[in-house]
Amino acid sequence: MQSDTIDRANLSDSAQAAIRLMIVSGELAAGERVNEVHVAQRLGVSRTPLREALNRLSAEGAVEARPRLGYFIKPLMLEEFEQIYDIRPILDPAALRLAGLRTREQIARLETLNTQLANAQEPMAAIAIDDAWHTVLLEGCPNRVLLELIGNMMGRTRRYEIALMRQSPHVVRASEDHELILRALRQGDLDGACAALKANLESGKAPIAAWLAARESAANSKAKK
Repeated sequence: MQSDTIDRANLSDSAQAAIRLMIVSGELAAGERVNEVHVAQRLGVSRTPLREALNRLSAEGAVEARPRLGYFIKPLMLEEFEQIYDIRPILDPAALRLAGLRTREQIARLETLNTQLANAQEPMAAIAIDDAWHTVLLEGCPNRVLLELIGNMMGRTRRYEIALMRQSPHVVRASEDHELILRALRQGDLDGACAALKANLESGKAPIAAWLAARESAANSKAKK
């Protein structure tokens, strides 16, 4: 029974990632109703893990669940992005302060992940490593609700990050910002680490916001013609 549960969870995770990419690539267009039969066949999964994946994407804000109608793709919007992206610079430093200074083992793990991030060649890999880095950084925070909120915000911003990285794969990685955080932690400077973490999270906003603004402007110009 436990094995079945694990297998189903893995299928749901894979389906979630695949559908997210289908949304970002435009294969599933904004406003489109998700044809669950076709998507399940395309991904080679049953309806149960597909529904679990769609429910998670609904929690992320990538799809909208409409009673008796199904799931619909939500567009990437500058207004939504600006609202959700400002939350983590508040939450993450608070969680780090509660977690306290990192152990030598944790710092070593963070250093390894940061090296992997600097050398990552694929956008999806870079985003996954960056998420892992921040998760390890906040290990030990005693406030589980705060960590759940941060995890939710990671999910909600991920589709925006993936979309930008697919369009501009050479966007500067966050590894340099991470090194500033690590330097403060090595020196026992928790305040400095929290300030550097806040700056790191804020720095990711501008390129995505600029890309979304240009995207919306181009769409509006096209609609007027």
